[in-house]
Amino acid sequence: MNIILLGAPGAGKGTQASKISDGFSLPHISTGDIFRENIKNRTPIGMLAKSYTDQGLLVPDEVTCQIVEERLGREDCKNGYMLDGFPRTIAQAEALDKITKVDLVINIDVDFSLLLDRLCGRRVCKDCGESYHITKLNGETKCARCSGELYQRKDDNPETVQSRLDVYKAQTAPLIEYYGKKGIVFNVEGNAAPEAVYAAISAKLNALK
Repeated sequence: MNIILLGAPGAGKGTQASKISDGFSLPHISTGDIFRENIKNRTPIGMLAKSYTDQGLLVPDEVTCQIVEERLGREDCKNGYMLDGFPRTIAQAEALDKITKVDLVINIDVDFSLLLDRLCGRRVCKDCGESYHITKLNGETKCARCSGELYQRKDDNPETVQSRLDVYKAQTAPLIEYYGKKGIVFNVEGNAAPEAVYAAISAKLNALK
């Protein structure tokens, strides 16, 4: 299965991506991780991407698509994958259509009024990327999954979060309609507990096997 995971910042994509990857043996393809890997390894495409980010510029779609296409061509994606963070725009979705066939788009739908609190209270593992909320940590500062250190991302503050939500509404939310016209969108209620959200997603994925 080739899956795209959609949802606004704070909708719980990171938590669900981890569960889906483990439960269905699908590689979790995060564009942020791909960029960091290519920049760290100083690949030609990574250095090209870095030339933009160093100037505070967005990496052009053409470069992003090249990086994604290379990653999807690796052996571990032969039997399927889960894309998280790509596509972000209609233009990227159209480019992706030329690279691969998407079987399902999982859209985690959450009331935007809840997302500000979710994100400002989020803590992320520096090692594996697992997300937690301060209300559930009981003072714990280590990741339950890998014992990595938990931290608050610099962009998890009210002003930046609101800006990110506005960008999502303008650029990424239209993807729901784009893929909806293809009949491959599965909307899941993201206001529920993470376990309930995963149960709904798991049932859908099992039905597609």
